[in-house]
Amino acid sequence: MLRNPFLSALLAGLAAVPLTLLVGLVAAEPARPAAAEPVRIMPLGDSITGSPGCWRSILWNRLRSAGHTDVDFVGTLGPQGCGQPYDGDNEGHGGYLVTNVANQNLLPGWLAATDPDVVLMHFGTNDVWSNIAPATILAAYSKLVDQMRAGNPAMRVIVAKIIPMAPATCGECGQRVVALNSAIDGWAAGKGTATSPIVVVDQWTGFSTASDTYDGVHPNGAGDQKMADRWFPAVVAALSGVTPTANPTGTPTASPTASPSRTPTPGPTTTPDTSPGPGAGCAAAYRIVNQWQGGFQGEVTVRNTGRVALGGWTVRFAFADGQRITQAWNADVTQSGTAVTARNLGWNGTLAPGAEATFGFLAGAGSVNPVPQAACAAG
Repeated sequence: MLRNPFLSALLAGLAAVPLTLLVGLVAAEPARPAAAEPVRIMPLGDSITGSPGCWRSILWNRLRSAGHTDVDFVGTLGPQGCGQPYDGDNEGHGGYLVTNVANQNLLPGWLAATDPDVVLMHFGTNDVWSNIAPATILAAYSKLVDQMRAGNPAMRVIVAKIIPMAPATCGECGQRVVALNSAIDGWAAGKGTATSPIVVVDQWTGFSTASDTYDGVHPNGAGDQKMADRWFPAVVAALSGVTPTANPTGTPTASPTASPSRTPTPGPTTTPDTSPGPGAGCAAAYRIVNQWQGGFQGEVTVRNTGRVALGGWTVRFAFADGQRITQAWNADVTQSGTAVTARNLGWNGTLAPGAEATFGFLAGAGSVNPVPQAACAAG
């Protein structure tokens, strides 16, 4: 017999509650948040990406070490071994041309099978080797981007300026790479959108075919490390939903097709010195930016070393090893025999004291390719 009237009333009340409600009260648990879906990244390209493309293993492990464990590399191809565990799925098809992938509509099937959120694209090396024009390659890029956006309007695309080439059987490939890379920035600026940005990563600058490849084309261990280091900031930005406003590498890029008609940045109101005179002066520094079998890219920086503004400048130097300039930008460059003369263009002639202007060129190289002494004169 129960002696406590309160306890008796409580038990009587519980007896009137339906059993299913009591079970629900006992079994109910707090709702748990759904696990976040990993960000799916597709490495897309040719053998530099996939055969074995060990920059991917370095990049994946670096991302995890930095705390980005919510990343899933995707592709219809699997890993080929790089000496360390990593997520090796990729879309790096050895020997493929990006123009063929576009013309044959191969990408939509790969996209449907993998559903990426981000695409890392280093593509065009075989097209360059096949002497396909940069405009045709960029048209293929555009078609691939359109196909990416058809399935995912918010696709984030990270496109590489491809690494340099110096294969023994293609003496012109080095210049062709420069021509393609010089057009990629402008293409990306016109093709990118706020919803689906295109970020350009400069894999070319500072990459040496002599020390960073094993055959003048494919990266060795040092090259894989450089490529991973260049991709990393752009990938981290994409994971954070940020679109970089500058090259993630922080390094300057070659601009062989820079237009002389671009609008100059307004300069100081100092009266230009239109002819050599007291206080006027300039200096020129010549350097080799990159070189390959049979050719190289050079750059000259002009600096106003005087006390008054320059209204123009002229640089002269002489080659001593049979070098021959084939293309130039940011200056009017002429060559007569070994003598080279470069004069400013309309928009970069006025230099305030201490200010600089830079012009560049492509040239055929001699056997030694020494650096000439460049002289600068005002006017």
